[in-house]
Amino acid sequence: MLTAAQRATMIPSSPPSQPRLVLAPVRVSRAVLDGGWWPRSWDPVAELPGLLLALSSRYGRIRNVILNNGAWDSRFRRLAVGTDVVRVGWFDSLDTALLIATTDRGDQLDLLVVPPESTAAAAEQAMTTAADPTNSLHAPDILADGPTPPSPKAGTDPSTVWDNEGGNTTTDRPHHRPTNEQAAPSG
Repeated sequence: MLTAAQRATMIPSSPPSQPRLVLAPVRVSRAVLDGGWWPRSWDPVAELPGLLLALSSRYGRIRNVILNNGAWDSRFRRLAVGTDVVRVGWFDSLDTALLIATTDRGDQLDLLVVPPESTAAAAEQAMTTAADPTNSLHAPDILADGPTPPSPKAGTDPSTVWDNEGGNTTTDRPHHRPTNEQAAPSG
């Protein structure tokens, strides 16, 4: 059951910080990730507003964001960002190294989440890799050689987890992501 605080719209008490963010120069439908983000802490009220404003300025209004339930310090359903309210979803099954944002147009943005405790060199390398349109590594694989994000709650069987990067983490299936580009009419 949600508490009253979790049901309320969170309003950050301080101005948003400039996000440490590297985005792909262009959106490519076959890209695994759209970029990387290095938050300064695991406090979503402090970290998300700056990120969401930066994403909105590039891709249009962000209507919702999805995060791992176990990695972040607090949970809530809505967050005031500028003049908008963004819905926030929390899932145990989402990898801690991934954040998913959805625009008003329905475009999905997948970002690597670099752990705040990472060194600057490791974070820059990870974000640059995630933003490379030719990158074929999934978010957890990019972080495999560096600091790892907090583990999901105990009791989660990794073989039952569906990630956003192609389905069950134990299979290698191709995955399709919509882009802003319209498909050419057939025939």
